[in-house]
Amino acid sequence: MTTGHPAPATRAPRARLALIGAVVVLAALDLGLKAWAERGLTDGQAVDLGIIQLRLAFNPGVAFSLGDTLPAWVVLTVTGLITAGLGVFAWRTTRTATLALSAALAMMLAGALANFIDRVADGVVTDYLHTGWFPTFNGADVLITLGAIALVLATMHAERTVETGSG
Repeated sequence: MTTGHPAPATRAPRARLALIGAVVVLAALDLGLKAWAERGLTDGQAVDLGIIQLRLAFNPGVAFSLGDTLPAWVVLTVTGLITAGLGVFAWRTTRTATLALSAALAMMLAGALANFIDRVADGVVTDYLHTGWFPTFNGADVLITLGAIALVLATMHAERTVETGSG
């Protein structure tokens, strides 16, 4: 009896291709927005869009400027290793992962990759979104955060499904 779902071995190439495609598109979108922000906004200028402002800033550290006093090569190496590890995990997991888990991993990997690529050139990450009460951030940071939230929710749902035996 067949369930109508492809076996993991036949699903793997399509799932991995979808993962790569999503990561490339999302990372390119963020890198394009960063390039636009660098050309279109001057340092200190703010464009008010209501709840959020467009404001150019550069972060030599990671989240909340942690590590901003470390040499750029240290931050680049550590973030590169974390991004590579996440990429390997996503590649291996995607073969059997649910769509929600794959999407979460794709968002996190795209954000990490975009910030890593942005940092390679000059040791800083370009930020362009500001709320007035939260540190300035970028689209890659949003992807990482939403991906982490989606990962937690997908994991909780999977655990609940296993516990109840339902799908």
